[in-house]
Amino acid sequence: MDSIVIHGGNRLNGSIPVSGAKNSAIKLMAASILTPEPLRLTNMPRLADTRFLGALLREFGIKVTEGDGADGQETLFDASDLTSTFAPYDLVRQMRASFNVLGPLLARTGEAKVSLPGGCTIGARPVDLHLMALEAMGAHIELEEGYVTASAKNGLQGAEIEFPFVSVGATEHALLAAVMANGTTVLKRAAKEPEIGDLARCLMAMGAKIEGLDTDQLVITGVTSLKGTDWSVIPDRIEMGSYALAAAMAGGEVRLTKGRADLITALTDPMRRSGVEVIEEANGDVVIRRDPAQRLQAVNVTTEIYPGFATDLQAQFMALMTLADGESVIHETIFENRFMHAPELMRLGADITVSAGEARVRGVDALHGAQVMATDLRASMSLVIAGLAAEGETTVGRVYHLDRGFERMEEKLGACGADVRRIKGEGPEH
Repeated sequence: MDSIVIHGGNRLNGSIPVSGAKNSAIKLMAASILTPEPLRLTNMPRLADTRFLGALLREFGIKVTEGDGADGQETLFDASDLTSTFAPYDLVRQMRASFNVLGPLLARTGEAKVSLPGGCTIGARPVDLHLMALEAMGAHIELEEGYVTASAKNGLQGAEIEFPFVSVGATEHALLAAVMANGTTVLKRAAKEPEIGDLARCLMAMGAKIEGLDTDQLVITGVTSLKGTDWSVIPDRIEMGSYALAAAMAGGEVRLTKGRADLITALTDPMRRSGVEVIEEANGDVVIRRDPAQRLQAVNVTTEIYPGFATDLQAQFMALMTLADGESVIHETIFENRFMHAPELMRLGADITVSAGEARVRGVDALHGAQVMATDLRASMSLVIAGLAAEGETTVGRVYHLDRGFERMEEKLGACGADVRRIKGEGPEH
């Protein structure tokens, strides 16, 4: 398994381009199932997760072609000839979001057999809401030997679906299925993440009829077919926020380009309160500036559904708070087991106490390099961020997690002066 080695203490100065959003790209890729016409996605990130889903789409007979166009990295999907509706465990297990092919396959072909995605290291993330939504639309579903076998011989039917709580994955999945259902579907208590808006707008460009964009109630009037289109993936707000925190942690001045400041307001507000200078420029760039000689101030945050503070930035913000003056309290309300990075940060000298869904971070004078182990995607980045400011050498193991969500991380940080390198390892990563 690969490792990342960081020699801390270098200030970051330069520019970092923000990639297309992983969490949007993988759902847009699933949308390619819905049309026999070509779907071209631009601003596409090249990540382990997009490769995993690309391999699964090829399993269905979809042609997936990566290339470089006038707008940068792009991928062309041609689902004109679906040859299979079977998603095997070996492919679905690599990424939970692969399960979201079930709805589009049902909508397009009337049948599908998809493996259940399995467990998750950051807590229970069941697919019961996904299946509830599909059953409400008339799908017949059977669970057997770890697989979901679903059919809708007369097509999916419009329905009124009220989720018992906000679920990003279930909202996206229901949306992907409902756009070709007979009649009107109403999704109540829908998630409002920007990535859902990106998916909805792409589907509308393909001919879908969707009302209530960016609200908690989506109204979808089904159409009989969808066309192909060209679509640019929204900037990755989690990557953008992570590099903003990296710049704040190491000190210096970093310009984030190709992003959108409005996507990370829930992060930049507490960053400003902690003493970090955040400048939003007219061209959309965001500049992060901090003199490391000035001590950070402790700030409390609570993770919430969008537009609140993102759970996917909680670990990275905790890393920043390890060097703040005072005690910060971080409440995690989205996932019940998302403080596994805290013991690893403590190996670097952080003072953190975790109790249930609360972490108390008491700032220390300095962090010190050590060997640490990544436990999930966002936790991996928190350890890298901490390593940038730690004295000496930090080695982050199991960084295959990072490759799932951060494109060319070493290159981007290295271009700004960070001493970061990858050491190739041997053996399986999963």
